Amino acid sequence: MNWTTNITESEQGPWARIEKPLLLVILSIEMVLGILGNGLVLCVKAVCRDQFQCVHWVPFVSLTLSDFFCAVLIINGSLLAILNGGQRSPWCEVVSLFKFTFITSSIGSVALLCIQPFLEMDSNGKRLSVITATVCLASWLMGVVFGTVPVIYDWVRYDPSEMLCAVFWETSYSDMLVYILCAFSVSIFPQVLIIITCSFLTSAGYKRNSISPADLSSVTPLLVVSYMLCYTPFAVSEMILLARLDLSPSPEWLRTLASIMAYLDCSLNPIIYCTNQGFREALLALLWNKRKSGFPEPVLTCMKKLEI
Repeated sequence: MNWTTNITESEQGPWARIEKPLLLVILSIEMVLGILGNGLVLCVKAVCRDQFQCVHWVPFVSLTLSDFFCAVLIINGSLLAILNGGQRSPWCEVVSLFKFTFITSSIGSVALLCIQPFLEMDSNGKRLSVITATVCLASWLMGVVFGTVPVIYDWVRYDPSEMLCAVFWETSYSDMLVYILCAFSVSIFPQVLIIITCSFLTSAGYKRNSISPADLSSVTPLLVVSYMLCYTPFAVSEMILLARLDLSPSPEWLRTLASIMAYLDCSLNPIIYCTNQGFREALLALLWNKRKSGFPEPVLTCMKKLEI
């Protein structure tokens, strides 16, 4: 009996009748917040870019795009999977591929935001923007590469606990070990090391450029804390998998928590952006202008002098 059958049977019981509606409510809230919140953030960055200060806008756009598409594709896919009882090919493989892509691109964007204060901002600012954009693109491409490998080798199965298609190992521990170590050592571990190191140096006061409180980059520490907290269950789940030589997956509750917390990060980032006063004012100005666009402004047509 394979692990997919075991997982499916273990879901049966009284808790399943409570768990499904609860998960639907949680995922629906996260999806709505993720789509609307990140959609508004993209509109503000495109339309009201001159109304707030943001020196390092490239990694912010990359992170917002990752969160937006995660809400549209991954969270929405999990909702449909709960309602339909699973995901079918080829959508199953597509979800697995993009899941890893969004994880890699988001952590790359956060790492770039952390390292920006230690870079020289001089006349080479345009060249630095090109380099930053190239690094963001490379993080997206790395996610696509490592997300494609399980699809090619047919390692992808639907996991009811994760509420989406994930990588399952049923044959070789060595294949699993090589893949996870390569993926972590290339696309995750260096970025995590940069985030931790830069955060420590920033808290200690070692940085070349002081960040203005008005700049959107001032929210970077909150983004780091949110990312680390939300993706800790995912990392713990992978570590447990590495420690089990019988290829048995991590506990069901941990895999479910890992998915919920990862989706939560996509929903929290727009709220974190709004803690910056300049960005918040630009967002309110955008919403207010859209509201007033439906009502024409009063126009003075004539003046009449009253004689007493």
